[in-house]
Amino acid sequence: MSLPDRPRRLRMTPAMRRLVAETRLHRAELILPMFVREGLAEPAPVGSMPGVMQHSMDSFRAALNEAAAAGIGGVMLFGVPEKKDAIGSGATDEDGILNQATRVAVSEVGDALVVQTDLCLDEFTDHGHCGVLDATGRVDNDASLARYRDMALAQAAAGSALLGLSGMMDGQVAAVRDALDTAGFTDTALLGYAAKYASAFYGPFREAVDSSLTGDRKSYQQDPANRREGLREASIDLDEGADVIMVKPAMAYLDVLADVAAISTVPVWAYQVSGEYAMIEAAAANGWIDRERAIMESLIGIRRAGADAVLTYWAIEAAGAISR
Repeated sequence: MSLPDRPRRLRMTPAMRRLVAETRLHRAELILPMFVREGLAEPAPVGSMPGVMQHSMDSFRAALNEAAAAGIGGVMLFGVPEKKDAIGSGATDEDGILNQATRVAVSEVGDALVVQTDLCLDEFTDHGHCGVLDATGRVDNDASLARYRDMALAQAAAGSALLGLSGMMDGQVAAVRDALDTAGFTDTALLGYAAKYASAFYGPFREAVDSSLTGDRKSYQQDPANRREGLREASIDLDEGADVIMVKPAMAYLDVLADVAAISTVPVWAYQVSGEYAMIEAAAANGWIDRERAIMESLIGIRRAGADAVLTYWAIEAAGAISR
């Protein structure tokens, strides 16, 4: 038969497939989320996320050095305090667990990794919401911005190179940028969680941070039904001065990720969230899928959709696979 187009010619051998691959992963494009819990003497496993730990300060140091040796791009730090209150006081305490962990990370691996910190109140509030509540129990957007400004200053002073604004309050990028610049932290970068959806895939994360949430976050995180709204949120964060913008979760929102990547003038990242991790681990544990292939395929899919970097709990393992 005379066939003018035979795409299979470029699939015939491993060498050919490698040569013509359109999307590649690099270790530097991977960012490892890490949890540090106050008061731990030993690391504590997160039951719904096999292989993931709440770190003690000692195990945190060892894990940081393992991450640096793996050649990944950075770490995103989350603090889990012993005590919580209505305004999340621990978030702005210079001796709070997240700020302590940040100083340790900068000291241990600050020259090798980009040390990033989660700028949100949910881990620190006794009600588990990402902001402070008004008298009626609703999340008060502008009062929350005031707390974010103070939290940003504490994190910048601790040495964080990039602040991850994950609270989804309107105006958060502009408010934090103004606070940092006014205080002289002009070199501290901002990651705007621009399109963050009210997703069911965050469940295991809430175990990892010992969440106190009652109710839901649908009044400030985005409706999973809305695609154009993701672009609107991203455009606002870009206008307000975000240095990087985020789509979260990744798997169920690859269309939004592609949309945002198409219009962004700054790097676009995606967060492969806890539920995505847990599903693959659970399916693999039951022998239903090839674990390593599924991990790498999921990461390639996120990169193919337009992510310049991926936050993933498999960052170190994937970096090792890439190196082989």
